[in-house]
Amino acid sequence: QVRLAESGGGSVQTGGSLTLSCAFSGFRDNNYCMAWLRQTPGKQREGVASVDSDGKTSYLDSVKGRFTISQDNAKNTVYLQMNSLKPEDTAMYYCAADTAPPNYYSDYDALHPNEYNYWGQGTQVTVSS
Repeated sequence: QVRLAESGGGSVQTGGSLTLSCAFSGFRDNNYCMAWLRQTPGKQREGVASVDSDGKTSYLDSVKGRFTISQDNAKNTVYLQMNSLKPEDTAMYYCAADTAPPNYYSDYDALHPNEYNYWGQGTQVTVSS
């Protein structure tokens, strides 16, 4: 059974930084894709960044150059380093995953919520102006 657990959310001022962590377990092999998605009340969940088992990354246009997704396979953990945070980054951030071979998803699909079957409980990020 795949399990995901996020940590690292919090409150920062505009321009600040946060790092989210997602510890995962339960995959039968190394063929999986991990992603961070976010959601604000009344809006649909949107993909922020993804990384597959080959290290291929995809990013939402509005976070390119500010956010970096990475993974530590030895620790079974995926990170989202968020720099230059803006108030519009305020959201509940979710870690998500699904089994997939390397380079399976297009950039669009890698950020689409429907592609992911495993979800963490979410961690809140609040950016104040």
